[in-house]
Amino acid sequence: MILVDVFLLSVLQTLAKTPLYLGERLLTGLADLFGGIVLLIIGILIIVLLVAAAIVLLPAIIVAILVWFLTGSFFYAGIAFLAVALISLVAMAD
Repeated sequence: MILVDVFLLSVLQTLAKTPLYLGERLLTGLADLFGGIVLLIIGILIIVLLVAAAIVLLPAIIVAILVWFLTGSFFYAGIAFLAVALISLVAMAD
């Protein structure tokens, strides 16, 4: 008898948590779908922007490291970094 009571209680709790009409479940599914699509688009945009930034900054970083190794000066390395980064940005804009 106790097993039947446990089973009925579990069924009752399950039914109490589910919506009785289909509309709420359908809208929840559509909201999940559209939310997932929006988040996917935002993720792709972030990846594209990061790759573009890496393409622009990678030559500037390499030149700055080379200048720093050759001169030992962070000041000259910073100037070289800014110069190459600006040249890369101008080249990408054209």
